[in-house]
Amino acid sequence: MDMSQYLEIFIDESKEHLQTINEQLLELEKNPEDLSIVNEIFRSAHTLKGMSATMGFEDLANLTHQMENVLDGIRNHKIVVTADLLDVVFSAVDDLEAMVNSIAEGGDGKRDVHEVVQQLKQIEKGEVPSFASETKQEAVNTAPALVQTYGEFEYNILQQSKEQGFYAYEIRVKLRADCLLKAARVFMVFEVLNQAGEVIKSNPPVEQLEEEQFDQEFIVTVVTKEPTEQIYERIMKVSEIEEVVVHAIDVDQFKSAQEVVPKETEVVAAQESEEVAVTVEKTEQKEKETAHKQAAANKTIRVNIERLDILMNLFEELVIDRGRLEQISRELNHPELHETVERMSRISSDLQNIILNMRMVPVETVFNRFPRMVRQLARDLGKKINLEIIGAETELDRTVIDEIGDPLVHLLRNAIDHGIEMPEVRRAKGKPEEGTVKLKAYHSGNHVFIEIEDDGAGINREKVLQKAINKGVISKQNVANLTDKQICELIFASGFSTADKISDISGRGVGLDVVKNTIESLGGSVTIDSEEGSGSIFSIQLPLTLSIISVMLVEIQHEKYAIPLSSIIETAIIKKEDVLHAHHQKVIDFRGKVVPLLFLKDVFEVPAVKEEEDFLSVVIVRKGEKMAGLVVDSFIGQQEVVLKSLGNYLTSVFAISGATILGDGQVALIIDCNALIK
Repeated sequence: MDMSQYLEIFIDESKEHLQTINEQLLELEKNPEDLSIVNEIFRSAHTLKGMSATMGFEDLANLTHQMENVLDGIRNHKIVVTADLLDVVFSAVDDLEAMVNSIAEGGDGKRDVHEVVQQLKQIEKGEVPSFASETKQEAVNTAPALVQTYGEFEYNILQQSKEQGFYAYEIRVKLRADCLLKAARVFMVFEVLNQAGEVIKSNPPVEQLEEEQFDQEFIVTVVTKEPTEQIYERIMKVSEIEEVVVHAIDVDQFKSAQEVVPKETEVVAAQESEEVAVTVEKTEQKEKETAHKQAAANKTIRVNIERLDILMNLFEELVIDRGRLEQISRELNHPELHETVERMSRISSDLQNIILNMRMVPVETVFNRFPRMVRQLARDLGKKINLEIIGAETELDRTVIDEIGDPLVHLLRNAIDHGIEMPEVRRAKGKPEEGTVKLKAYHSGNHVFIEIEDDGAGINREKVLQKAINKGVISKQNVANLTDKQICELIFASGFSTADKISDISGRGVGLDVVKNTIESLGGSVTIDSEEGSGSIFSIQLPLTLSIISVMLVEIQHEKYAIPLSSIIETAIIKKEDVLHAHHQKVIDFRGKVVPLLFLKDVFEVPAVKEEEDFLSVVIVRKGEKMAGLVVDSFIGQQEVVLKSLGNYLTSVFAISGATILGDGQVALIIDCNALIK
């Protein structure tokens, strides 16, 4: 029976069950006596085991079965729930997640889980699990069997290298889950290995590694004269690497093993297909029995996101034609045509809302992974932390959801490491020992706000100022003019860190500048409110969608430009004599504030064809606390436009974020106000 047709459903449902297991394990830690939670975990694990066996992923089924045995022991009061026991079960869930991700990427779902299986078996027998310490020697010796396959050419290189006194190693490198620039880390590992010897092969191939088309792990085969320990130490010096396993290759042994493997796998495959067929019959019977129960509840349909992207693109073309029709209708001034176009505009607006809502995903898809991460960080740091999640049902465009995960991870780690104090410090301050971190999402207008609030130490104004002056972020002369809010926002400067010592959690001087840049690239903004001793609130403002935006159309000479409404405070017409000069810059007095002027015709080098007038048309735009006045020739009006990228050839055009096609077929460039204000 062809199982590939069920693969997508299997992957989606497996991820859902693993998420449930993760959430319920966290609940179990809070209420170790509550057997209903254990039953819930057991049900999810049991379903996952059945699905894995049916699909033929035996490693996945076996590990889940082992985990089931431990859960069964807890259910029957033979095993007591402890933090160490949960660490082992969480580790098993991590392995299961890695296997499912491997299957999703087209792999076979195989993984070396010998250690965690051993620990689960010890727990099942009532023994204390032996936690293998991550020493260099163990990392070198406990390597799995070979996982790369080699062609004749590669085998010859390995053979010749051995004859010339080189060692051959297969090295498995695992990056940390929160690694932001995976391709950069891969490049650094390859740089280290090329200094030590020569890289023969990598899995995935180099092209995929450069494109970041891999999960957290990759395998490299290298020939070198350096011993295993030195190779291990060299790679571990690269930051954001979680684990390195070095395995020496015996070339002769490998050659004979390679010749035998294909025949064995044919026999195994035949046996597996018979077992799968039997299991499928049983599952189909069960499905028929439960179908009528699920019919009432299951009113959703899974749609590939690519289809929604195609639908969105087609609709965007429709929006362009709608604008064209509206313009023709105005020019002809025909009442019936006018009426029809108005009706079409209303219907297409409703259609637009439906399509945008189809692309909306609840932020809980991102939030779900945080409770587990916070638990682990709290244990690593010896702190007590309660994570409260509010508004997880708030919806965001899928493209925004894909990008927002990493910035939120950084901000949460920052709140836990820098914000929340140690239990004894909190006690001395009269605070409860357990710190609270609130993660809150809500809609407001055309934006979604995500807030991360902690009741920790807040931001130390003096410490931030001192670091900023030492790093050259700000001069001593400018300190007096800064508000408390501006001082707090200094921590977003590149390379800024107030950590006293570098740790795995934070304090590498990388983080908040990356957070700010990522959020601004999504058309959003991030602000800080902090009270020393009481805590901090990081507030992120994001647009609901990135594809159709409201803009103010303006004209500069004979060229049309669009300025996003989300950046505009207001428009104004001012006399030329009201323009002042300060610090070699033209400025205006706008409601008591000095606002610098930017002449867009000079910025974009627009050829002059019209004479200058006595009045200036100015669009006042804002980014955070900073403002600027963009000088244009005339305002055309407000319009909804489709944001199109400029393509691969025009990726680095200054202050232009994209383009749109207007109703008359002209192209208008969309101005990136953030870049101009910088």
